[in-house]
Amino acid sequence: MAEYQKIEYRIGKDGKITETVIGATGSSCTETTKGIEAELGDVETQELLSEYYEGDETITTDQTTSLNQY
Repeated sequence: MAEYQKIEYRIGKDGKITETVIGATGSSCTETTKGIEAELGDVETQELLSEYYEGDETITTDQTTSLNQY
C-alpha cells in the first residue's frame, strides 16, 4: 500500500521558507523533500519532528530459562 505524504510550505515576510512533512516517518521525511530542497537552495536549519524517530526504538528482552532435572 502506498504511503500518503503531505508537504506544507510557509513563506515568511522575510522570504524564509518553512517546510513541514506530514504523514511520513523515519528517513522518508527527509528523502521526500531532498529534490525540492536542492532546487530551493541551502537549508539553514532543520528541526526533525518526533515522527522522524518512529520505528527507531530498540526492544531488548532478557530471558532466563532454568531447567530442573529430577
